[in-house]
Amino acid sequence: MRNGFHSIHNRLFLLFLFCMSSILLSVSLLYYNRTTEQLHEKISDLSQKNVAQTAGLFTLLYKGYDALSKSLSNNFEMVRLLNEKTDEPAVAYINEQTITNIIGSIFYSRDDLVGIHVITDKGKIYNYGNYMNVVDPDYRATDWYKQLKASSGKMVWLGVYEHSLIDQVEDSPVFAFGRQIFDLNEHKPIGIVLYETNPEPVLDALDNLKLGEHSQVYLMSQDGRFVSSATDPTPAVENLPALPAYEKVMVKQEADRLIVASKLSFSGWWVMSITPDQDLNVELVELKRYLLIVISVLILVSTLIAFIVSRTISSPLKKVIREMRQVEVGNFRGMVKVSSYQEINILVAAFNRMVRRIEELIERVKLSSVSEKNAELHALQSQVNPHFLYNTLDMIYWMLDEEGNEQLGELVLSLSSMFRYSSHWEDGAEVTLAEELEQTGHYLAIISIRLEGRLQIVTDIRECWLGFKLPKMTVQPVIENAVKHGLEPLDRQGILKVYTCEEDNILKLVIEDNGNGMTEAELQRLLDSLDDRGPREPSKGGIGLQNLHRRLQHMFGDSYGLQIQSYPGTGTRVSILLPPAGEGDSIT
Repeated sequence: MRNGFHSIHNRLFLLFLFCMSSILLSVSLLYYNRTTEQLHEKISDLSQKNVAQTAGLFTLLYKGYDALSKSLSNNFEMVRLLNEKTDEPAVAYINEQTITNIIGSIFYSRDDLVGIHVITDKGKIYNYGNYMNVVDPDYRATDWYKQLKASSGKMVWLGVYEHSLIDQVEDSPVFAFGRQIFDLNEHKPIGIVLYETNPEPVLDALDNLKLGEHSQVYLMSQDGRFVSSATDPTPAVENLPALPAYEKVMVKQEADRLIVASKLSFSGWWVMSITPDQDLNVELVELKRYLLIVISVLILVSTLIAFIVSRTISSPLKKVIREMRQVEVGNFRGMVKVSSYQEINILVAAFNRMVRRIEELIERVKLSSVSEKNAELHALQSQVNPHFLYNTLDMIYWMLDEEGNEQLGELVLSLSSMFRYSSHWEDGAEVTLAEELEQTGHYLAIISIRLEGRLQIVTDIRECWLGFKLPKMTVQPVIENAVKHGLEPLDRQGILKVYTCEEDNILKLVIEDNGNGMTEAELQRLLDSLDDRGPREPSKGGIGLQNLHRRLQHMFGDSYGLQIQSYPGTGTRVSILLPPAGEGDSIT
């Protein structure tokens, strides 16, 4: 299972599926959130428009009911009859009939009236309704009566009730309102009038605010009392947001409900709608269900696309792997044939060329193996033991020493030492500075004899640097170059200085001569050759300044190597730049 997961097919499949699914889910989530915000904004706008329309409806209802209530309270004949005192039964009867007729005429002027009840402060009650009236004897203790008595003459809306407030026979729902009756001559209240009408206009106006099945609508008076329908429970005031004092419309989106309220223009009353989220999010639930279906389908399509794409990429690679396994067991005859993406086609073509090239090289190796064995045999037969040459030079030295030719003997001994040092060459071999200077001393001894005393050698090497390790044959090529090109052509005394110094945390091994020097052009060609920007410097023995410069940089880094300064007729100074102790090999 682990190996299967690490296969390129499964990795690409999971990668493509993850990327496409992530993009799909992200876009769907952003779309859903944006749609939710827009839907809530639309609902808020719709709620504000509905509440404005409802406020207008209540304004019309208020004006109609206010005019209706004034038709009795402002009726001078009725007020006179209510105040008139008489002891004659006939006159009293006529007055009562007149009052009843006045109330009746108003009752029949409207179709929505259920009952009109006039109650004087003296306890006299005049009723007019659809049925015979049975007055509640405890009406003075009720809240509605107290509200009407406490009013200052303005109309009081009492609300919607399941049955009549005063008539015990009337059990149909009513909307009740009323006001006080004043004696305009004496400016004092003489009673109240209670109107009970059909509640349908009020309930219809409240229903206009409902945004859903579970919405609740209310009328709230100035003193915080709710005038609501008989079917909707009265909400707790402490659970409602505070109504604004200087604004006429309030829209409040809470965590689980939407509250919309509007202040009525004719009074300090508010009309309020409370809609739970379950009604607001009906469309969102449908949208969520639709998105889930679409996302599921698109994920299935994404899975299919990811499988096809990953298989298109991995199938040619699997063919290449199978062919590579054939190559591992020595079968170079097969060729991979695929038609896929450009990069894979290039890879397959390169693999086929590589297999053909390997097959050609194997054939060449087979043909050349016999020749190579013969060459090795001839090389072994012609090989000369270097120890024979060492022993021969030593024998010549002792023969010269016996004959007293010490100078020539020293020459042979130096030659023998040089040959021993250079013949034990290993690529990249390291020696100490002391060993390198000792070998250089043998070379200088030979050169001094050859130049017949025209060369003066000055050395100044600090003892603490003699243990520094550096590549073999580092100093001799520089000294040999100085002697050959700078000192040998001189017709005067030549001076060769070998010394060390330290500048800018770099160890410098300096070889300086007072020879002919180089012109600026010659020096530039030599410097270019060191940096591979010019032709190689011709040198014998295969070890030139270019070779030495590259070996030093390979061992210590690009900051080190050879530094050359030369002036015509003055001489040349070559500095071998080496790292200080601790960066390269430490000084012992």
